[in-house]
Amino acid sequence: MSDIKVSDAVLARKSIRAFLPDPVNSDLLKELLVKASRSPSGGNLQPWKIFVLNNSSMNEFLQFQRDWTSPETPAYAIYPSNLKEPYRTSRFALGEEMYALLNISRDDKEGRLNQVMHNFEFFGAPAALFCYIDKDMGPPQWSDLGMFLQTFMLLAKEEGLDTCAQEAWSIKQDSVSTFVKACETDMLFCGMAIGYEDKSAPINRLTSSRRPIDEWVTFL
Repeated sequence: MSDIKVSDAVLARKSIRAFLPDPVNSDLLKELLVKASRSPSGGNLQPWKIFVLNNSSMNEFLQFQRDWTSPETPAYAIYPSNLKEPYRTSRFALGEEMYALLNISRDDKEGRLNQVMHNFEFFGAPAALFCYIDKDMGPPQWSDLGMFLQTFMLLAKEEGLDTCAQEAWSIKQDSVSTFVKACETDMLFCGMAIGYEDKSAPINRLTSSRRPIDEWVTFL
């Protein structure tokens, strides 16, 4: 374990979109998940249900994905259909910064699509998790998932691991649920790539910006 401070982990954590093939220890993942389970949840419901891919199960899953040909039913809409400001600008700017690092122009639709599809290979990460929740749960419990996932990502950073939370997996709920044998009463919230950053990859130079505090905080 490193002596990294929480504030350092918060600042160092970012979404990594190119990983090294170096293996991740399954015992370490289990330890991090146990620690992350100390995350707060309303009424102590602890609504998260986690499936872990690592080693052989990762290889089996990726092959299963390649072989899957049936239509998929998205678990939910990742963004509102009419995304308003300032959220639209934030999303657009992030995409433009990412594609610029990859030298993919706005007119290169195929190049952009190919990059999006890397989501479904976990960006080359050797390990991953899927986070599920009971369909009966509502927005308060979804926020509990966010607290759990952020806690896990910070703990991972403390151990030198990198991550990328991926709501994109929600559009592949049918295939993922079939592979992990999820209960019919549960829904897929997101996936998460886990591994070690490929520091030579241009895309990993991307660090998303944050709006100034005066735009979203009101001191009364």
